Amino acid sequence: MIGRIAGRIIYHGEDHVLIDVQGVGYVVYCSDRVRAGLPGAGEAAALFTDLLVREDLLQLFGFPTLVEKEWFRLLLSVQGVGAKAALAILGTLGPDGVSRALALGDWSAIKAARGIGPKTAQRVVMELKDKAPMVMAMGTAETQGSDSVTPVDVIETAPAATPAPPRAANAQAEALSALGNLGYAPSEAAGAVAEAAGAAPEADTAGLIRAALKLLAPKG
Repeated sequence: MIGRIAGRIIYHGEDHVLIDVQGVGYVVYCSDRVRAGLPGAGEAAALFTDLLVREDLLQLFGFPTLVEKEWFRLLLSVQGVGAKAALAILGTLGPDGVSRALALGDWSAIKAARGIGPKTAQRVVMELKDKAPMVMAMGTAETQGSDSVTPVDVIETAPAATPAPPRAANAQAEALSALGNLGYAPSEAAGAVAEAAGAAPEADTAGLIRAALKLLAPKG
C-alpha cells in the first residue's frame, strides 16, 4: 500500500498531478480544490495517498491531510459512491464541510457536489451519520494547537461538579473543539459535551461527539 508520496511535481493534469519520486513518476488523482492548493511544476510537494485496486486498474488518490484521506475512504463505503463521486464531494465541501453536513443531516449540501443526485446524497447522510464522529475526532486530534481548547477550559466551562480524569478531560476537549469547528457556540457545545460526559463518563472522543450531536439536534 502506498500511503504517502513526496517528490517534485512534473505537471498538473486536468484531474491529477504527476509527481517525480527519485526518478519514478506517480500519477496522483486529486480534487480540483486540492490541485489548486499544490505548487507548480518543479516544486516539491507531498500528499497522503489511497491506492484503489481493481482487476484492470491501479489508481492513486492524493490528499493534503490524513483526515481528508479518511473521509475519502469513508465516502467510498457508501453504496453507489465511487472514487470520482467521493472526490467531488470532498472537492466541493472540504473535510470540515462534509463533517458539518453529516452532523446536521444536510444532504442538500452533499448534493451540491458535481454528479451527486438527491438519492445518493441522502444515502451518504444516512449511512455515515453514525460513523462520522470517528473521523471528526481524528481531525480534531490532527489540528490540536495553541488556539485549541484545553481540558481545563472544558472543566471550567462545563457544569460538572467533579473534575474529570485526564483521559476523560482530553476526550471532552477534543469533542468540544470538533463541535466548535462545526459552528456550534461555545456555551451550547460545552453544555452538550458536559451532559454527554455525565451520562457516559468513560466515553471516548468519538462517543462524546456522537452523543453531543444528538443532544444538539433540532427537536421535533
